[in-house]
Amino acid sequence: MIRTERLSKKYGNFTALRELDLKIPAGEIYGFLGPNGAGKTTTIRMLMGLLKPTSGRVFLCGYDLEKNPISAKSLTGFIPDRPYIYEKLTAREFLHFIGGVYGMSEKEVEKMAPARLEFFDLKNWADELVESFSHGMKQRLVFAAALLHDPKAIIVDEPMVGMDPKGARLLKDAFVHLAHTEGKTIFMSTHTLEVAQEVCDRIGIVNQGKLIAEGTMEELRDFSKNRDADLEEIFLKLTGGEEIRELMKSLQG
Repeated sequence: MIRTERLSKKYGNFTALRELDLKIPAGEIYGFLGPNGAGKTTTIRMLMGLLKPTSGRVFLCGYDLEKNPISAKSLTGFIPDRPYIYEKLTAREFLHFIGGVYGMSEKEVEKMAPARLEFFDLKNWADELVESFSHGMKQRLVFAAALLHDPKAIIVDEPMVGMDPKGARLLKDAFVHLAHTEGKTIFMSTHTLEVAQEVCDRIGIVNQGKLIAEGTMEELRDFSKNRDADLEEIFLKLTGGEEIRELMKSLQG
């Protein structure tokens, strides 16, 4: 459902992303991890057609993003790390606005909106102004909007930022349901390693613009040669953070 072929991006002499090959099937939650500046944001922007690759190709739901951008994006939902919401609208009005952006009819929005609001525990707030929502509620509304047109693939950037424990639990359960029950593909970029370890079927780790490891937790443990490691230990070892942690411990000790 989400596939890239030798996807690369250069800014002058600087290579932000180098020949990224991804193949993420339907029904899988794929975690995309990396330190700051590793190439995660660049990748997401190219996946959504917001940034043109220097070379390589992106395929979303079977469509070449460059050749068929409308078809590819119509089957994809996107949740950015800093979504913008029109706060003078009610939640219901906001969903109608987003539905119009996706080319949905009023009847289609009226059919889908109540279920999406209920799914994200916002049913009782449907006619309240968004400006009265907490940060977590706004995040859940953005998720509801991104799923309004029933996309086959969902691309999420830092979904848990500012979420309270209840909201985070709801979103994690939602990811699992959407992927494993509804068969949607979820590509999730996050710094929250415990979330990635808990919900992702496979994880890719990118560093300095290159995918350096990919697989299930068991496969990543094998790759790092530590059968008892959690994702944080694996991540720090592969990205060089382990040396920094040891240095900090020695300075503190």
